[in-house]
Amino acid sequence: MSILVDSSVWVDYFRGTGLSSDHLDLLIEENLVVTNDLILAELLPPLLIRREKQLVQLLKELERQPMAVNWDEIIQLQTVCLDNGVNGIGIPDLMIAQNAMQRGLRLFSNDKHVALISRYIALELFL
Repeated sequence: MSILVDSSVWVDYFRGTGLSSDHLDLLIEENLVVTNDLILAELLPPLLIRREKQLVQLLKELERQPMAVNWDEIIQLQTVCLDNGVNGIGIPDLMIAQNAMQRGLRLFSNDKHVALISRYIALELFL
């Protein structure tokens, strides 16, 4: 099963911090990593500014999962979160979660908001 790797994991990976680096290395070796345009939009601008051309090219070569934002579903996800006392979930986090669920992917994220929402929605996390 492919794994959608959130920008939070990539940022830690690029910095060489966090426990997720070894896991991500293994996923890359196994060719299980996928991305989407939202995640790339979060990652690429700082890399382009720092002229990290090779890294930008490698990220662009990852398999991209198409995003079909269902706004009614985003509203429902946000409503479920709020109803369960989970506040401050950003729309980009919900869009990434929705994309993972629509595509039957596990989501690899270090974002505490993603961990919170996964308690209340059918989002499968890679741990």
